[in-house]
Amino acid sequence: MSMSLQAAVLSSNAKPEIIRRTANYHPSIWGDRFINCDSKDNISHARRQQQVEELKAIVKREVFKNLATDFSHQLKLIDAIQCLGVAYHFETEIEEALEHMHAKYHDYDGDLYNVALGFRLLRQQGYSVSCDIFNKFKDENGSFKECLIDDVSGMLSFYEAAHLRVRGEEILDEAVVFTTTNLESETIGVRYPLAAQVSQALHRPLRKDLERVCARRYMSIYQDEASHNEALLKLAKLDFNLVQSLHKEELSEITKWWKELDFARKLSFARDRMVELYFWIVGVYFEPHYSSAQKILTKVIALVSVMDDIYDAFATFEELEIFTAAMERWDVKCMDDLPDYMRIFYSALLNVVSEIEEEMAKEGRSYRVYYVKESLKGVARAYFEEAKWFKDERIPTVEEYLRYAIFSTGYPMLATVSLVGMGDIVTEETFQWLFNDPKIVIASTTLFRLMDDVVTTKFEKERGHVASSIDCYMKQHGVSEEEVIGVFNKQVVDYWKDINEEFLRPTAVPMPVLLRVLNLTKVADLLYKGEDGYTRVGKVMKECVASHFIDPVPL
Repeated sequence: MSMSLQAAVLSSNAKPEIIRRTANYHPSIWGDRFINCDSKDNISHARRQQQVEELKAIVKREVFKNLATDFSHQLKLIDAIQCLGVAYHFETEIEEALEHMHAKYHDYDGDLYNVALGFRLLRQQGYSVSCDIFNKFKDENGSFKECLIDDVSGMLSFYEAAHLRVRGEEILDEAVVFTTTNLESETIGVRYPLAAQVSQALHRPLRKDLERVCARRYMSIYQDEASHNEALLKLAKLDFNLVQSLHKEELSEITKWWKELDFARKLSFARDRMVELYFWIVGVYFEPHYSSAQKILTKVIALVSVMDDIYDAFATFEELEIFTAAMERWDVKCMDDLPDYMRIFYSALLNVVSEIEEEMAKEGRSYRVYYVKESLKGVARAYFEEAKWFKDERIPTVEEYLRYAIFSTGYPMLATVSLVGMGDIVTEETFQWLFNDPKIVIASTTLFRLMDDVVTTKFEKERGHVASSIDCYMKQHGVSEEEVIGVFNKQVVDYWKDINEEFLRPTAVPMPVLLRVLNLTKVADLLYKGEDGYTRVGKVMKECVASHFIDPVPL
């Protein structure tokens, strides 16, 4: 057979070339920086741990022993403890102090700063205090008194308190407008550190701020206050660095696991964002006693991020049909039907869930793995539904879009997996509650989807992508993109109100469970406010990674 004829036969028998979409994501900006962690000096680590314990005892003695003597003083100290990121050491003491305050709060006749601070601290703790207490700061015309404008500290405290509002609290809606307008215009002559606090709050109020991000920033402000408690400040700095060293070890461990998977080479179409994802999970829970839960959730979110890119940026529709069926069956035998790159991913996913299953079996909590698998299947179903829309060039209604897009955010799945390693506070009833679409989860995931779509629509249209919620709303209602964004921004505000309402006692599940959903929402607000800080790593993410995992707090 001639060479030309052989080539012709081979050409005619060859499979047609598969044309794939590609998002051209930039590679990891961190390289191998976090793989190696300096060996922990057990002596210095033990010494620092001992110092922390000694300082905790001092703070308990100096701060909480005399809390009942001065209402204003105790409010400020509890606020400082929370803003400095060490409240997890004093949960019992804070609960007892706020319970005592709640009994007296309605009779409290303080100034705007203290009334608002008390309202915020009590609402954060789940107490359903009435917003009517702010009526005394209105004039006879029903407007907030003009004299309040000159009280910048009071206005800032009122602004922060108003972000704990729920639907129907008109006075707090008015307060947000009133304080925002005047804080934006009245801070020109305000000095540091108050000016810095106002600027930060206008960008992101405390209710939306991640605890470790807030703590790192607040230390430099608190230490410049003449009345600061030295033991509390020292505790905050030492504790931050101690926890940071633990996070470095965990990040090294998780990065080695990721490196061994070799997805950056084998699945090069996917985003390589291991460091960013670990930061994401530290935002969900940073406390050392949640270390096991952190590792579980980090591995799962890393794999789901790759799965997202398989559905969204690489696979053909025919491949996705096979892969979605494999996800439903959850069986190692399904690998025989998958193309090579999907086989690599599917094997890694089954292995990680198998590891979780072994760990849960040791703890007598094997039932939790069922919810992990079902939540992952739910993500795959949502991804596949969106793939069908893309294939058919279909733009669904907003309502239909959100039914699936809520799950394609991955947030219901993340909320589920976040509970797996949390210990006895989580029961099977907790998972059942979660699987019945509670208001807080719907609010959080819809909020995330709307924020995500607002900042990613342009990039995704350029590379070819399923219609976003913006496209769906524009088509359904015949309005401009600018109008849709305005509508969505208002809806995001209302979803925050729904989240706040779910924290008011009596709560459906324990507060630590609700906090996981709240913290997931806070991460979304950080990463998707104005830009997609996860897909295209920018200034915000770089600074957060540096402050959390690279730079210790100066002592």
